[in-house]
Amino acid sequence: MSDATAVLRRFNRSYTQRIGALDDSFLGLGLPLGAMRVLFETGDGCGAQELRERLGLDSGYLSRVLRQLEDRGLVAVEADPADRRRRTVTPTTAGRRTLRTLDDRSEELAERLIAPLTERQRDRLTDALATADLLVRAATVSLDPVDPASPPARHAMGRYFDELDRRFPGGFDPGPVDDVSSMTAARGGTFAVALSDGVPVAAGGVQRIGEGVGEIKRMWVDDAWRGAGLGSRVLRHLEAEVVRLGYDVVRLDTNRSLGEAVAMYARAGYREIERYNDNPYAEAFFEKVLG
Repeated sequence: MSDATAVLRRFNRSYTQRIGALDDSFLGLGLPLGAMRVLFETGDGCGAQELRERLGLDSGYLSRVLRQLEDRGLVAVEADPADRRRRTVTPTTAGRRTLRTLDDRSEELAERLIAPLTERQRDRLTDALATADLLVRAATVSLDPVDPASPPARHAMGRYFDELDRRFPGGFDPGPVDDVSSMTAARGGTFAVALSDGVPVAAGGVQRIGEGVGEIKRMWVDDAWRGAGLGSRVLRHLEAEVVRLGYDVVRLDTNRSLGEAVAMYARAGYREIERYNDNPYAEAFFEKVLG
């Protein structure tokens, strides 16, 4: 067992005990932590499928928890009027009261846990937990293939274009971006998005640009997730997709104002090459042999 694994396991045991995660009645609310978390995630109402994907739950387990919450009168599970195949989950009046109590008691518990600490110790704990939260989420987020014209992909690309417009000295004009067919399976490409709590936090695609040559395009990581190694994970994932698609060589381009990206490509074994396309915003061109 590595030191990191041992520390993480010890923290999990310590923390779950101290927050009451092992109790049948979490914070004295009559339900275990798992059921209370599902109730918390319903918010003002959401789809059952969305709830399952957000929490990464087995559909059978989620159905049992929802029945339990329904039996307690805390949620209403109904067919979606817009699509009778889907179910919506909405907190009842009693459910909203329970959520307010959950929020109050969670706040009180957190205050009790840190009460013995000095202000300096609280600052250390805050920094350590914020870093741990980011790193664990970045390590466990999954990159899944999506249609590049889908809402998650378009959301990610909108964020990506906004960042380029912010960071490029002369701004950035994406031009016509509706033609995304080069990053679909039918054209020998792919596009992947990483979601956290249902929100895109990273993305990137691959397209074919020549015989045996793939190109990585539109690689983006949310600003709030920088420094957690997610960019390197996205790059490795896309390289694996290049190999899976049957290409031996991968290329990419970037603007030199994106210094962290240039440094990451160098660390990953890319070598700088001559210009290979007419992208007006590209200033540096890279290639890596994967075959």
